[in-house]
Amino acid sequence: MAQIVAFVDDLFFQAKILETAKHVGVEVRTCTTVSAFLADISKHSPALVVVDLNAKNKPLDAIAQAREAAPTTPVICFLSHVQVELAAQARVAGCSEIMPRSKFTQELATILGRAKSHS
Repeated sequence: MAQIVAFVDDLFFQAKILETAKHVGVEVRTCTTVSAFLADISKHSPALVVVDLNAKNKPLDAIAQAREAAPTTPVICFLSHVQVELAAQARVAGCSEIMPRSKFTQELATILGRAKSHS
């Protein structure tokens, strides 16, 4: 089963990601702290990393450290579509793809499925 590590502290998005993952047939581990996030990346060598840029616990630090721990793993980030400055900061931190929450939600099955095809 494909491994995906998600840095998401919003319970709604955690549930949505986990439920979609079941339907797609991938395993997702959700984390709410940078230390747990990095530990899971190191332990599981995920095919994909997902980061909620609105997480309360330093999501930009999580991206930068994930890049160091797994430089070739895609990092997909999502945020509110009006947060242009935060999107720019995420790009600098190492995010591979940034999308609005609405698009992320709409394409979640496809996004998780891509990780499955790369495992």
